[in-house]
Amino acid sequence: MSHAIRRASELALDETTVTVLRAALKTTADEVVQAIIDEVPPYANALSGRMGGTIRRAVRTALGHYLDLASGNATGGDAGDAAYELGRGEVREGRSMDALLSAYRVGARVAWRCLAAGAVPAGLPAAEVAKFAELTFAYIDELSAASAAGHADELAARGRDHERHLEHLARDLLAGASPDVLLASVQRAGWQPPVSLTAVLLPAAQARPAYRALDPSTLVLDDLPDATGVLLVPDADRSHLLRQLTGRTAVVGPARPWTRASASYARAVRARSLSSDIRDTEDHLPELVLSADVDAFADLRARALAPLRTLPVATARRLEETLRAWLLHQGRREEVAAALFVHPQTVRYRMSQLRELFPDLASPHRVLELTLAVGLRGS
Repeated sequence: MSHAIRRASELALDETTVTVLRAALKTTADEVVQAIIDEVPPYANALSGRMGGTIRRAVRTALGHYLDLASGNATGGDAGDAAYELGRGEVREGRSMDALLSAYRVGARVAWRCLAAGAVPAGLPAAEVAKFAELTFAYIDELSAASAAGHADELAARGRDHERHLEHLARDLLAGASPDVLLASVQRAGWQPPVSLTAVLLPAAQARPAYRALDPSTLVLDDLPDATGVLLVPDADRSHLLRQLTGRTAVVGPARPWTRASASYARAVRARSLSSDIRDTEDHLPELVLSADVDAFADLRARALAPLRTLPVATARRLEETLRAWLLHQGRREEVAAALFVHPQTVRYRMSQLRELFPDLASPHRVLELTLAVGLRGS
């Protein structure tokens, strides 16, 4: 409180004036509190009961310390510390700094009026009255600044705690934690669970910028391995979400009940490992299904396409492409030819070869097995 101390050194009230002012200290404090109740709405109920008593004592303590300062007997440190803690406490009580600053302004006005009314009759020289006023308002200004610092620090600390709780919740969701664990994390984070969550995978550097355009209840992590970020978007309108992510390297998983967000995340991770071109996993369900068990898919291909392995590589590749087109176009020769950019007679010739290699080609079970086996290009 250096500015107030400097003002006090220029004033130093005499003992007679200080004694008169101390005698009126309780009355002055009561008037300050009553004025705050009357003029600052957020304090109308806060200053009743035990809380009111606590604040009244705090006002009397501040005024007493002020008189110590004015008489040259204090440094101001204790009052600044108390004002700092008051600012922190206002955050815990749910009041804004604007309310506290209003209370300080009202308190300064009333305190000055009461103190001046006692000091002047006690013999304070007229030349010192201006210095007394300057000290009063400098003291209140520095108390206000200390409270504002406490208020800001408490908000920042709470914000960091809240952010940590939200990140912990996101990690629990990605890990597929049990419902009991998830509910405990939700409670700590003060987060309202949605019906569903949609996982979005994207580069870590894009996670926060993308998050700012989404629902504020979105959970975000940007420190996963391989510089990966993930967003868990609540109750997303999928088409709208995809538009919001335009221009970003994102993979969007399916919507899942919020307790099963790990399933959405797992699918997005698998889609990204499958191809860097996948954006919406819903557009690539066949590939995702066929790649779900890589070993099983390899075994299926080896068994189903074994007859082709007896042929030269180039011939086997042409017949596999023809078989795939034939299965996809349900045997319509003209469409198969168009898809392969060959003459329909070529298709007829190749299909004759395939029927020799696969005598049971008309069997539903064989058709299913072969459809799955040739279901992915480049396999």
